Amino acid sequence: MRQAPVGQGAIVTKCRIYIDEVGNPDLGSAELPNHRFLSLTGVIAALDHVRDVIHPDMEALKALFFRSHPDEPLILHRKELVNAHHPFKALRDPGVRAAFDEALLNLLSRWEYAVVTVVIDKLEHLNQYRVWRYDPYHYCLRVLLERYLFYLEQSSARGDALSESRSAREDRRLKASYRRLWCEGTDYVEASRFQARLTSRELKVKPKRYNIAGLQLADLLAHPSRRETLLEQGKIQDSRADIFADRIVRVLAGKYYQKAGRVTGYGKKTLP
Repeated sequence: MRQAPVGQGAIVTKCRIYIDEVGNPDLGSAELPNHRFLSLTGVIAALDHVRDVIHPDMEALKALFFRSHPDEPLILHRKELVNAHHPFKALRDPGVRAAFDEALLNLLSRWEYAVVTVVIDKLEHLNQYRVWRYDPYHYCLRVLLERYLFYLEQSSARGDALSESRSAREDRRLKASYRRLWCEGTDYVEASRFQARLTSRELKVKPKRYNIAGLQLADLLAHPSRRETLLEQGKIQDSRADIFADRIVRVLAGKYYQKAGRVTGYGKKTLP
């Protein structure tokens, strides 16, 4: 599999990782099958590619199929798209749905980005760590950002991070966790390496309503990537056919970050 490059063959001055979650970090719900897993997916892209290619392509897609207008931009949400809810009711027409799916898959294939998905089994985490119980979201974030750092080092790039806003309290905790990583490093990576590659000690946190193309892209990819990662690890059974998600996964096969030819542990990582 070929890793989708971000400026391969040249030094990239600025990248960004756009972060989206699937699931919740509540350890109290770990025994419930539908709440057992939490995942963070990061989409890494060069900011000039986002500005010059991904954002205008995405806006053109919205305008073509949903008559999106700059004064009232539509925000792509996977769940609403799948269920053809407002403002995506046009997708209830099978012909429109087929055309949209093909157009989106073409863009997902053509755009240049790399993907990292980290999934934590909260039940296993509880069983394994009777005393130390790291907050699942922050644990996943730490592991995700370690892999982002590896990517930046491998690509001779620098970059920052942008996450979808959750709540005021959670955003403060998230920013504090990121700042601590920047200042102190992790058990496996010293702080100086993060400081050499991350352009800011502050995590950017913004809501999807700001029409941020990278966050919308992460939203579209996060659920299929999490499902594929869990299936590969035998954590879940493939109980239903999701043909379009499977087509997205085939695109992702060439987009996952890999190191020394390995995706497992880098582009896909399961915890604990």
